[in-house]
Amino acid sequence: MADIADNAGPVIEQDLARSLVRYGLPTGVATDPDCEDCGVEIPARRREAAPWATTCVDCQSIRDHKAKGMRR
Repeated sequence: MADIADNAGPVIEQDLARSLVRYGLPTGVATDPDCEDCGVEIPARRREAAPWATTCVDCQSIRDHKAKGMRR
């Protein structure tokens, strides 16, 4: 018998996909394994966890930090 967490997974994925579309963020699978900012290969674990990722964790952190500063 499925528990609440088993049933929540698909619902969460649908909500995430809708949010990504609403904010104009990429929803598909990135085809280039290299970071678009630094050119280093995005680690397989990150690509598995976030298949839409086009940047490595370090470059995404820099982008997030810059975006946070711009919102102030």
